[in-house]
Amino acid sequence: MSEAPTPLVPALAARIAADGPLTVADYMAECLFHPRHGYYTTREPFGSTGDFVTAPEISQMFGELIGLWAADTWMRLGAPASFVLAELGPGRGTLMADALRATRIVPGFLDAARLVLVEASPRLREIQKATLAGHAIEWADRVEDLPAGTLILLANEFVDALPIRQFVRTPEGIAERMVGLDAEGALAFGLRPGARLDAADERRLLAAPSGALLEVCPLGQSVAAHLGARLARDGGAALIVDYGHAGAREPAGGFGDTLQALRAHAYDPPLAHPGEADLTAHVDFAALASAARRQDARAFGPVGQGLLLERLGLHARAERLKRNAAPEAAAAVDAAARRLAGTGENEMGTLFKALALVHPALGAPAGFAPEDEFGGSA
Repeated sequence: MSEAPTPLVPALAARIAADGPLTVADYMAECLFHPRHGYYTTREPFGSTGDFVTAPEISQMFGELIGLWAADTWMRLGAPASFVLAELGPGRGTLMADALRATRIVPGFLDAARLVLVEASPRLREIQKATLAGHAIEWADRVEDLPAGTLILLANEFVDALPIRQFVRTPEGIAERMVGLDAEGALAFGLRPGARLDAADERRLLAAPSGALLEVCPLGQSVAAHLGARLARDGGAALIVDYGHAGAREPAGGFGDTLQALRAHAYDPPLAHPGEADLTAHVDFAALASAARRQDARAFGPVGQGLLLERLGLHARAERLKRNAAPEAAAAVDAAARRLAGTGENEMGTLFKALALVHPALGAPAGFAPEDEFGGSA
């Protein structure tokens, strides 16, 4: 007996029947954010009982070090008496809770911080309110809605969930990958010929072999451009941590299909369970850095998450946590540190990367070296 379709499938089929095939971006948006059947609308994706575990849930050390990065950045900015401390896609609020706890040792930081979480989901806002009880919190629906002023912004595993479009080099030119219906009415991938990209991406793809696939995240680039302009105007810094690649700077040129679905901690075909599986794609950090630099911000990275955490003091923090711990607890701290910062080919310290966007006068923030600057000073 074949598996029953998810509740979102009839809605997708009806939209495709009425309007034609969906772009991959439109398909992702429906799967993740549909008001009744979307993944983030209806499910609790985080943690061991969800579909994936994020770095803040692996160990408190991650959020603590990111918090101290924010405090160090604040001091480099001259310790302004008021600033916006924001997080994009804060999930259950775990990272921010750990960051705020760690920064209690920095005089004046918490008093100066105006805490704003960019979160559109009412369900997740309630969870964040409980996690961060005791802190004055504001919410914004979009990054563009953040209050004015000096900004220190954190984003962990946010950009990977933003919808992407996929373009394929064919013998006839460039086609866009679409989601339509096959002869039996099931969801299926297809190609729409005659697609257009911006000039630089179009040149890259037309110079690639037939069959090459290029992913573009317009919303991610828009967020990065907005942040670049905001930081150049008002001052501050943003730290973006996610899994991805350096785009055209990579040996493979940034080509390849990275769209993936995760369900119950296992990979799932992207069209198999719409609305019931997390859909993500690898982040093109070079595209984000370039978008921010075009708005006069500086960009540093990407550097591997393992390198970032080691530079921020992961080893010292782990040793301190183990100082009076029982053997089992000490072993758990060591295991978490290895998981966060391991630099093997398929380990988080390598797969996940960090990019810092900063005001033009700020220079390399903590965790980054001057030689990590993307493309030289803007």
